[in-house]
Amino acid sequence: MKPRASATVTVKVVKLGEPKQVTNKDGSLHKVSDVLVGDETGSILMSLWDENISKVNENDVIEVNNGYVSVVRGSMRLTLGREGKMEKSSQNIENVNTEKNLSDQKIEDSGYRGGYRRSFNRRY
Repeated sequence: MKPRASATVTVKVVKLGEPKQVTNKDGSLHKVSDVLVGDETGSILMSLWDENISKVNENDVIEVNNGYVSVVRGSMRLTLGREGKMEKSSQNIENVNTEKNLSDQKIEDSGYRGGYRRSFNRRY
């Protein structure tokens, strides 16, 4: 997985984090929980929001389709984003490599948040 990239993966839920209540920029209240997921190659924290928190249990294997790897305070997180979908999988993942946790790697934040990038070489 690469930072700021789309991700379609099948992962096993290793550990559920405690849901926290957060206030969005528009003032609306939401719940978010960081869930440790992974496979034989490595692991990553996945941020689940609101109703998606109750859709997974420890040891579930889930398929994440069209998810996104975001960077939160210099740490990679797998998220569903706007377009992503999550569903339980019939696949089996025996062992998860928690020693190689991608969320432990510090990522330099470029400050780019999506949307329009201004090109200084372009004439307007």
